[in-house]
Amino acid sequence: MTSLAESGKKKIEWVKKHMKVLNYLKNLYQTEKPFEGVNVAISIHLEAKTAYLGIVLHELGANVAITGSNPLSTQEDVVEALKEYGLNVHAERTLDESVYWKNIDKILETNPNIILDDGADLGITLIEKHPEKVSNLWGICEETTTGVKRYKSLFKENKLPVPVILINDSYMKYLFDNRYGTGQSTWDGIMRSTNLSVSGKVVVVAGYGWCGKGVAMRAKGLGANVIITEVDPIKANEAIMDGFRVMKMDEAVKYGDFFVTVTGDIDVITKRHFLEMKDGAILSNAGHFDVEVKVKDLEEIAVDKINVRNGVEEYKLPNGKSVFLLGQGRLVNLVNGDGHPAEIMDLSFSLQLEGAKYIKENHQNMKVNLSPVPYEIDEKIAQIKLKTLGIEIDTLSKEQQDYLNSWK
Repeated sequence: MTSLAESGKKKIEWVKKHMKVLNYLKNLYQTEKPFEGVNVAISIHLEAKTAYLGIVLHELGANVAITGSNPLSTQEDVVEALKEYGLNVHAERTLDESVYWKNIDKILETNPNIILDDGADLGITLIEKHPEKVSNLWGICEETTTGVKRYKSLFKENKLPVPVILINDSYMKYLFDNRYGTGQSTWDGIMRSTNLSVSGKVVVVAGYGWCGKGVAMRAKGLGANVIITEVDPIKANEAIMDGFRVMKMDEAVKYGDFFVTVTGDIDVITKRHFLEMKDGAILSNAGHFDVEVKVKDLEEIAVDKINVRNGVEEYKLPNGKSVFLLGQGRLVNLVNGDGHPAEIMDLSFSLQLEGAKYIKENHQNMKVNLSPVPYEIDEKIAQIKLKTLGIEIDTLSKEQQDYLNSWK
């Protein structure tokens, strides 16, 4: 085994110890092997937690083909380790997007029955570029808000040929992964790459969905003065009630020391904003694609660009100020960090496994639609999580249940 593979294996073994729900499910299904002979294709940020999901599916009988879902979030030592575990892996950490898409095509050569997706690149590529493979595909499980939006768009256009389980819209995903996972890992990536204090600084968070809530909550906990920018009046009111200032980005850029975009949309911070920022402002993105901080505008107006730290680029502007971009505008928590905590991804990836199992067992009767995992699966994962923590909760007596039912 190469030293690179050894490094990746250490990472995988570490998260394995902390992904207790996934371990519980693996032990539960070990004899049954529910994925025996099933072709499962995975396109999720390829680091240790994703790798362990692939290994568990492989051990439960699946023919697993795996790649990354973002060019710069792939960890090469994890890729090498996965080869040692016997998985079909095609992934590279690269700035060359053509390599990224070549690896997507390689994974699709396995004619998947089930796709576990993150951002919808794998599923949409199969549907649009390889329609001859659709007949083999039973269904898709989608991990993220961005991917959900893309599959919903296909569905509205009547171009979605198979059912999609929206892992992202399931309770045990968005209440934990989006909020606590993104909140912690985003600041881990920012602080690791800048080595600067957050306390006492002004943090501007663009977007107050579940991810934005998590980023803002953690910034507040670190002692920052937090400003929220929003386009949704309901979420804006929620941010105010949570104790944050709310204003337009055009105004917020004058105050921010750190900027974090989590909207899932394009052109959130553009040329006019860069030119109004304080000298030394730090820009980062925690949304899926590198389109929220408009890097193209930054490249156009900058008079100089210098790599000042690992994952940190200084852009010198014509007004004499500098701004710093983290992770080239890609996911800061994965490009500049290790992604969400293992215990958080344990929940999300347990949902992915259960979603894949549900598709395998029910695809012949499933309609082409988009829906979260059935509520019973959410509840099952929640109960297993409590069991792994050694926590018991109350249950309703028959009389209590009958009383509640009488009001329905």
